Amino acid sequence: MSKVFFDSAISLDGYFAGDNRGPENPMGGVSGLLHQWMFNQRAFWEYLGVEGGSEEGNDGTYIRESIKRTGAFIMGKRMFEEGEVTWPENLYKADVYVLTNEEREPWVQQGRTTFYFINDGIHSALEKAKKSANGLDVRIQGGANVIQQFLNAGLVDEFFLHLSPVFLGSGIRLFDGIDKNKYQVQISEVIPSDTTTHLRYKLMAK
Repeated sequence: MSKVFFDSAISLDGYFAGDNRGPENPMGGVSGLLHQWMFNQRAFWEYLGVEGGSEEGNDGTYIRESIKRTGAFIMGKRMFEEGEVTWPENLYKADVYVLTNEEREPWVQQGRTTFYFINDGIHSALEKAKKSANGLDVRIQGGANVIQQFLNAGLVDEFFLHLSPVFLGSGIRLFDGIDKNKYQVQISEVIPSDTTTHLRYKLMAK
């Protein structure tokens, strides 16, 4: 049975992205600070289909595991707009459901990536994503507001955080506005690394 999860990097002070996000400034310009652990890994660049990365280690193993388990993605309009102009063709290699208020025909890319634009809410997006996933898991890709919506609706089964050793001081926090009474949170794994700390959590409804 498909699980619903998210897999995100955050700063020590809890920020998922910086200030002034937009297509000209994806993630508020902090991606290099939060994702350096990932950019170092060959597994990440293999996923993009290009040469890169100087390391092959446990961090790369977690990247490959996340890729392997994911059968479909859900993301918000802002995240899509930030990446649309720069993402390589067939980046996600699966169906991607974009939450939006607009009506738009699917964007079918070469390979296995198709973006579907969903304007009737998160439950509709999740229903469609689970069908596309064909028994694999559904990843809530972001941004933070979309993850918060799924958490507050009680729809997330587990999540994987990568705690980067930086303070951002301002930006968009991942867990702002979360209903503290929605879940019991269980730590299932803590994995240290040279450039991040991997934290895996399971969620159980109260």
